[in-house]
Amino acid sequence: MAKKAARAKVKAMPLKKSAPKVQAKKTIAKKPAAKKPAAKAPALRGPTPAEKQRFTLYGFATSGPTYTAALMLSLCKHPFSYIHVNLREGAHKQPDYLVKNRFAQVPALRDGQLMAVQSAAILIHLSEVLGKFEGKSPVEKQRVTEWLFWAWDKLAIPVFRLRARARGTRQFADEVRVMYDTEARAAVSVLEQELTKSEWIGAKKTSIADIAIYGVLRYAQEGGVDIMHYPHVVAWKKRFEELPGFATPEQLLPMESRLT
Repeated sequence: MAKKAARAKVKAMPLKKSAPKVQAKKTIAKKPAAKKPAAKAPALRGPTPAEKQRFTLYGFATSGPTYTAALMLSLCKHPFSYIHVNLREGAHKQPDYLVKNRFAQVPALRDGQLMAVQSAAILIHLSEVLGKFEGKSPVEKQRVTEWLFWAWDKLAIPVFRLRARARGTRQFADEVRVMYDTEARAAVSVLEQELTKSEWIGAKKTSIADIAIYGVLRYAQEGGVDIMHYPHVVAWKKRFEELPGFATPEQLLPMESRLT
């Protein structure tokens, strides 16, 4: 009887309902977002007519200071007209040129209605109006200006006079030549020392001080000043010649006028 009662109790217990099956949601693969077309690089704008006509450089093909001013414009990638002033025929002493340059020298630079003379002053003017190759901080700007004046005081005078003697346009005795040679080498030694501390002269990046000094050292060999004994100066010269816009005197200064 006890067994029958137990079986009846088991039969009377309600069966547990199984949990309803959950249907898995179908995942719909999302289409990859359409790629936006790459933005076109802005077309390079050429110089405007006003920019082409802005600068006119007056100079002589073999003039170091003229090359310095032309090199600055080339490194700034700014077009300029070039007027050949024939020094051999005395064109720099004629009234029409003296109106442009009261010192009867080359170069002279016309910027609109302004006439700028003296290559160092031209470099300063161009760096200010074009905003290029100037020091970034007040300290750098001061150092760049100091080196710029030093270049024409201590380096350019002996180098250019030695070059002029070698070309036969200036005459002086051998003892004077030795004096200029000594001064030139002393100046290059100062540059060598400076370039052991920095890649550029007076600033962390290329400045008008570098441009002015390169415009002199370009002609040092002609005057018998060999810079190969100064490894840091040689390395600096190579870096300078790799700058975008660099050009040689032959590329920038023809023996005839050239208009943009």
